[in-house]
Amino acid sequence: MPIHSDAYLKKMGQTIPLGRLGAPQDVASAVLFLASEEAGYITGQQIVVDGGQVLPEGLEAPD
Repeated sequence: MPIHSDAYLKKMGQTIPLGRLGAPQDVASAVLFLASEEAGYITGQQIVVDGGQVLPEGLEAPD
């Protein structure tokens, strides 16, 4: 199966707890939040935007 085929991308998306691959908008939303006043008290944090990919095994995706 070619790595960029629709079938491959769909299969990869199914391995992510949120059930889909990330999109540029997902990262942009996090960046916009961090640049906003609402994030003004956040310092020195690593923000992971991965749809839950790094969650420990055994946790299920939300409904």
